Amino acid sequence: MTFNRHLNKQLQAWKDNPKRKPLLLRGARQVGKTTIIQTFAKNYTHTISLNLERAADLRFFQEYQDVSTLLDALFLANNISSDEQSDTLLFIDEIQESPEAISLLRYFYEDLPELHVIAAGSLLEHAIRKVKSFPVGRVQYLYLHPLNFAEYLEATGNTSALEQLQKIPVPYFAHQTLKKLFHEYAIIGGMPEVVSRYIQNQNVADLPVYYESIWSAYKDDVEKYSRNSTDAKVIRHIMDTAHNYVDQRIKFQNFGNSNYRSREVGEAMKNLSDARIIQLIYPTTDLELPLKADLKKSPKLQFLDTGLVNYELNIQADMLAMDDLNNSYKGAIIPHIITQELISLNTINYHKPNFWVREKSQSSSEVDLVIPHKEKAIPVEIKSGKTGTLKSLHQFIERSGHNYAVRIYAGTFSIEEHETAINKKPYILMNMPYYLGTQLHEYIHYFIENQ
Repeated sequence: MTFNRHLNKQLQAWKDNPKRKPLLLRGARQVGKTTIIQTFAKNYTHTISLNLERAADLRFFQEYQDVSTLLDALFLANNISSDEQSDTLLFIDEIQESPEAISLLRYFYEDLPELHVIAAGSLLEHAIRKVKSFPVGRVQYLYLHPLNFAEYLEATGNTSALEQLQKIPVPYFAHQTLKKLFHEYAIIGGMPEVVSRYIQNQNVADLPVYYESIWSAYKDDVEKYSRNSTDAKVIRHIMDTAHNYVDQRIKFQNFGNSNYRSREVGEAMKNLSDARIIQLIYPTTDLELPLKADLKKSPKLQFLDTGLVNYELNIQADMLAMDDLNNSYKGAIIPHIITQELISLNTINYHKPNFWVREKSQSSSEVDLVIPHKEKAIPVEIKSGKTGTLKSLHQFIERSGHNYAVRIYAGTFSIEEHETAINKKPYILMNMPYYLGTQLHEYIHYFIENQ
């Protein structure tokens, strides 16, 4: 089953650009990289598709170091005329298996500009370290992530709901339907294979075998992430325990009740981050732009997909009975999936959002997200409902040079006037339902431009 991904727009723009560079599609395993390119290839008369995990395909890059000769061999093997370069797509999948193939991308750009070349791979950071001459400035990057809520709605055929989701402000009459569908999405996550199976069976109870398959495949890749047996043990330990710390700030030393040292855990976390499986989200202490991550402070863990986290925590059955998912796993699941959705929008560059902290000896404050908008840093708090206190948000607003704030919660959309608890500073609060995570930037623009 193929899905319409928002990355398709960037792929078409790349194809239409007369000065295109070879395209390198990056992302974790099993997020749909191969499928999206195979679907996109239908826009071409000819496609040469190589998978460098297959010896028969890999040999082309082992035998030919000159791209012109390589292309002649590929065109001959695929019975394509040599004068049809401009309507041929060369797709090199699993390119991380060949440092030679990565190096040759620059020569496709310099010597064969008419040929359309797309490469895809996971674990690319590890492969790049082995490349003697990486084609800096001669390739374009795009990034693919698990399906976000907007993509999920389209994949599941809920096109009317998607139409309402994209309206600003979202109509009141659509709230319950969108909340119900987001509840469903937040439970199963956005891994393409899992979504495909759910569409076929409409039964969450049938999905564990697919989560286990995906997570086991990541664990089996541990040897590719690690430099030695000790590294492999630390990575396996993290993958076995990290889900218990979702949306919590962590320390590297003795992580997961282990005896591993800070340096060992830090190196393992870096390897998992390079593979896009587990990311570290660092805080900022800034109230103004630019927002700078403070790497000396404790980070939070962000997993590739919330559905995988729910599976590892064994909480999906409990979530099905909840009306407000912010009650799930100590309130950790909703902030996690909203962060996942924000990351999913970064298809041109890989950018992780920040949360905000103010750490003092007598009191500490933490705001879930800080979103840059023009010259302002907008604080975003994620709460279960109107009764929740907003102490940390007030701390931010009282120190900020503006008076805009956002709360993401289970209720309906509204904009309200408030004042902070201590200094009585007036501020304007935009309340957004959980399901608007992919629309957060557009809503902040609407909010500020209309106040």
